[in-house]
Amino acid sequence: MEKRLLISIALALFATGPGGCAGPEAKLTPLATAAPTPYQLGPGDQVRLNVYGLDMMSETYLISDTGMLSLPMVGNIPASGKTVDGLQADVAAALRAQQLVLDPKVSAQIIAYRPFFITGEVQKPGQYPFVPGMSVMTAVSVAGGFTFRANTKTVKITRANMAGSATQTSPVQPGDLIEIRESWF
Repeated sequence: MEKRLLISIALALFATGPGGCAGPEAKLTPLATAAPTPYQLGPGDQVRLNVYGLDMMSETYLISDTGMLSLPMVGNIPASGKTVDGLQADVAAALRAQQLVLDPKVSAQIIAYRPFFITGEVQKPGQYPFVPGMSVMTAVSVAGGFTFRANTKTVKITRANMAGSATQTSPVQPGDLIEIRESWF
């Protein structure tokens, strides 16, 4: 009787295939792998602004958790979701509106990207600094590599409140939460 039960369980697992044992990632849709778009700034990014003629504004600024850049003499400027070029244009427009400079020359440069996070079956889960051009595999390497229990085929990435499946070659973006699940077989 016990032997029949074990055989029927084994057959049921075999019939469902690997997807039946894949757990939560079986329901995930693959993340879009469209062509790279210009980087959009977000909370936690550090930006270096240079304003020609206004040395007191030429500083490194941190984008706040509300997505704002707080500048002296100008106030708060929305930065989250903007490209570096868009931020430069907005700072120049704010300087013109305050009549601080008639024809402001503003340049912006990202000094430090917001970090990415990696959890699950890696040697050292945690928060790590983002480097442009990262893939899931480089993120795993930064975290010390896979554990022996890791599912190395499918990875879950949560990005901007959306979750999807990815592979080792999928690109990582700042702020991503990468989850390496446990392999069942």
